[in-house]
Amino acid sequence: MSELVLLLLRIGFLVLLWFFVFGVVYSLRADLFGVKVRKLPAEAASGIPVAAPAPAPAARPAPAPRTGGPATASSVSKLVITSGPKAGLELPLGTEPMTIGRSSESGLVIRDDYTSSHHARLLLRADGWAIQDLDSTNGTYLTGKRLSGSPVPISIGDTIKVGATTFELRA
Repeated sequence: MSELVLLLLRIGFLVLLWFFVFGVVYSLRADLFGVKVRKLPAEAASGIPVAAPAPAPAARPAPAPRTGGPATASSVSKLVITSGPKAGLELPLGTEPMTIGRSSESGLVIRDDYTSSHHARLLLRADGWAIQDLDSTNGTYLTGKRLSGSPVPISIGDTIKVGATTFELRA
């Protein structure tokens, strides 16, 4: 081979190596810091953040007894964190899926070393609520059993563990 061909191969290899290094750095940055949050159209037009109405403070009810059946939309009204950094937090549930993870885009943000950016998804199906692990590194556990990628039905009172946080569905 001529010296020119060898020189071009070396330069091409170095360029390819730098693309790889930048790809790794970008991937790590996205995993650690998430994606930039975009302003909503109402905020962008006025330049003033639009505040959501504050939920009314609710008294803490006694834990609901476990029914053993699937948790339907009419039987579940909130997600309660029972242990972890946000213990005691109650989130009202609607009909939209809720993503759980470290990312700022998640519906339930858990800042934890054992939680992935997009760790799990809580979703409403025709037969009731279900949880799906989103290929997280440390797994999602439903009553002590690690979940696979497909959605698994949840009953009221089942304990769900994501990282160091445990929560359950309540009526």
